[in-house]
Amino acid sequence: MAMDRLESVKKLFTAQSAKVDTNKGDAYYDELYLKCQARLDELKKLKPLNNRLDFRESIEEEGIGRRDFLKWASATTAMLMLPASFTPLVAEAAILMNRVPVIWLELQDCAGNSEALLRCDGPTIDEIVLDIVSLEFHETLQAASGHQAEKQMEEAMEHFKGKYLLFVEGSIPMGMNGQFGTIGAKAETFHDHLVRVAADAAAVVAVGSCATYGGIPAAAPNPTDAVGVMDVVKGKPLINIPACPANPSNMVGVILHYVLTGSIPELDSLLRPKFAFGYRIHDNCERRAHFDAGEYVEEWGDEGAKNNFCLYKVGCKGPMTFNNCSIVRYNEGVNWPIGVGRGCIGCSEPDFWDKYAYERPMSDAHIKAPTGGVEKTVDEFGLGLLTAAGVGIGIHAAASALAGKRVDEGEE
Repeated sequence: MAMDRLESVKKLFTAQSAKVDTNKGDAYYDELYLKCQARLDELKKLKPLNNRLDFRESIEEEGIGRRDFLKWASATTAMLMLPASFTPLVAEAAILMNRVPVIWLELQDCAGNSEALLRCDGPTIDEIVLDIVSLEFHETLQAASGHQAEKQMEEAMEHFKGKYLLFVEGSIPMGMNGQFGTIGAKAETFHDHLVRVAADAAAVVAVGSCATYGGIPAAAPNPTDAVGVMDVVKGKPLINIPACPANPSNMVGVILHYVLTGSIPELDSLLRPKFAFGYRIHDNCERRAHFDAGEYVEEWGDEGAKNNFCLYKVGCKGPMTFNNCSIVRYNEGVNWPIGVGRGCIGCSEPDFWDKYAYERPMSDAHIKAPTGGVEKTVDEFGLGLLTAAGVGIGIHAAASALAGKRVDEGEE
């Protein structure tokens, strides 16, 4: 069983080719290598936190040998957009993940991101989180409650002051002076709770669409006046990992990058790690060829649907959505929404519930679009995605359809 799970995770990571920025040059990566090496040397001097398990012992218990572990490290190096020469360092970083404390807060949410992390099936991922990483506080997972839970968090914050990663799941309700959401025996508002715990964090990681942009709680008419973490936390390194739910591989990737470098990964204009969100769903979609050929599903159950044609005309938002789920996928890396015949709803983009989550193409929606089209990069789209995208997509779709029609007529 362990080896079957290994193969699924190896397939998951190796599907994502190394996207190394060659413009940075060898000197940049040489300097980064030395920096990472020095960082890991410092971590080696520290003892595992709270008697956390050794990574190597854990994978040996799963029946995974050194060779398979190095294959995993090599694939993970590619996922983090690092040169292959960094593989030994990534392997060391995985072993040292039990030196970095994590505090996890749950605010206005459904706990879907915690569920995704806990239910992901793959060697070392659930072990990394629960056995390897020093998860010091998590409202959903911990046994303590009330005053005991508050004491546990206070002790963790004090003991690891300035060193812990703060993961935040869920939006922050600002209405009625924050009274829509309170927590703990002292009924602290979610807002005050977040601000207090973030103050001494080394970095803050917002996980899921609710924590990043407000998500479904912030959808119109937004009765609780919900906002994302970046609207509340200021002056701290902040990483957004959106999607509903976020892919656990991206969560683990962020922790691993921090262990390796001591800093947050390179981010796009929406504070998302580029190693995960530097990809457009549309560009890596298995149905992209049908889009280019003008072959679409016109309505559910038609011949196009039976032949896996492009889902754009029935509402797929892949052309304006940046995420790696078309590469990493879910459920042991075997599938994703478009793979089962359901179009992307753009859940990793701001305001997705109001702007994207409906079954009609963006070109038919009365939404102002940024300039450009489907070939824009993530940074060129940037904050323009807040106003959604569609006109450029519609033009491209129409041109593709016309090209497809001409081909058909030519064949006739």
